[in-house]
Amino acid sequence: MISEALRRLLAKQHYSLVGGHSAVKPCLWLKKSLRGEGHCYKQRFYGIESHRCMQMTPAVGWCTHACVFCWRNTEHTMGVGMDSWEDPEEIVEGCFNAQRQAISGFGGSDGVDMDRFREAQEPSHAAISLAGEPTIYPDIGGLIECFKKRAMTTYLVTNGTLPGRLEALDTLPSQLYMSLVAPDRETHRRVCAPLVSDAWDSINSTLELFPSLDTRKVIRLTAVKGWNMLDPQAYARLISRANPDFVEVKAFMFVGGSRNRLSMDNMPSHSEVRAFAGELAGELSYEVADEKVESRVALLKR
Repeated sequence: MISEALRRLLAKQHYSLVGGHSAVKPCLWLKKSLRGEGHCYKQRFYGIESHRCMQMTPAVGWCTHACVFCWRNTEHTMGVGMDSWEDPEEIVEGCFNAQRQAISGFGGSDGVDMDRFREAQEPSHAAISLAGEPTIYPDIGGLIECFKKRAMTTYLVTNGTLPGRLEALDTLPSQLYMSLVAPDRETHRRVCAPLVSDAWDSINSTLELFPSLDTRKVIRLTAVKGWNMLDPQAYARLISRANPDFVEVKAFMFVGGSRNRLSMDNMPSHSEVRAFAGELAGELSYEVADEKVESRVALLKR
């Protein structure tokens, strides 16, 4: 379970721990939405209401990568597998309680839309992402099913290194994200610092698996200037195998633990992200369909 050192660090970073390996953290856009100050690009692109989105993970300290751009303090990674894990229903109930507690102070704040605040008490969407690799949690399908029983939509974000977990899902998320942050094996090694020996091969297996998964699918590129904004043709060849509904190109953000590894110079501007997205679209049968300047993200669709 979570080490004491990581527990203290996560508490300092305002994560709400749930049980021994899960966590919740309301994002900046949820708070802005409650104040009527805007919403996340996922609301603009996919209709996910920011104030009713619960950002959680069942594997807050576990990952198969130690990516150079990650906001996690990757030196505290607990490993790539869990020796014991908790029941999905307990995790979901704990996440609801933690989310409500985390936003409770907004109920008495000036400028908060009280209708939205009341709606926020009952999240309608679970973003199974936040930190770590969620598919390390062995019953990831059961977790998705528990959210579904509460009439919630879900999206699952994976780095693609555990294709067997995706292939075994009886219940698919409403939307499946795969992070693809390198066009080739060597760039992947430098950018992602994989903690498992077969990571690149597994990522390629997940790309091959993608077309068979009957849900909305997104390939997401986290663009890190000076590291992985290269060879759009190679990215296109990989993405074509996955045949996703959408492709997101989003700038690396200089936050959290990434500040110990990178600099502000590695954070591309929106115009640079948009230009790279345009090059990528030119190599695919996709078009740049939307963008959100504040988030430095561009959306491609077929």
